[in-house]
Amino acid sequence: MEIILYLSVALIAIAFVVLVVYLSNTLKALQETMESVSGTLEGLETQMQGITTETALLLQKTNALAEDLQVKSESLNTVVEAVKGVGGSIQKVNTTIDQVTDRVQIAANEHNPKIAQAVQWGNVCIELFNRWKAKKAEREAVQQQEELQDEYLSVPAPETRYQRSHS
Repeated sequence: MEIILYLSVALIAIAFVVLVVYLSNTLKALQETMESVSGTLEGLETQMQGITTETALLLQKTNALAEDLQVKSESLNTVVEAVKGVGGSIQKVNTTIDQVTDRVQIAANEHNPKIAQAVQWGNVCIELFNRWKAKKAEREAVQQQEELQDEYLSVPAPETRYQRSHS
């Protein structure tokens, strides 16, 4: 029985050695994995620092753009207010022109009979002037005709060039 006991102890010792070998191999593999994870984490940390730097720069640019947008928005508000002022002025000018047009139309309607009478008198004056010019032209034509007749009658009869001699 002692042999069984020694064999059992030897078997336990062999099992323990096998367990230690496998455990050692597992721990070495775990150590390599941990070193790989550590290297990955160091690379990730480096990348995170780069991302943080880029994010800070992007945030600064975003803030600068927001400020620029604010300034331009305020400038645009000033322009919009100026355009509103111009629009109001144009509306006032249009209203004034409408009022003046209405006044002129009312005055024209009030004086319409007088204007019509003035136009009629103007037409009569023009007709009288045209008649006077026509009569004057007719008198001048008659006078010129009479002068031509007088000249024609006062011209002596042509003499013959050769006269016969009676000798």
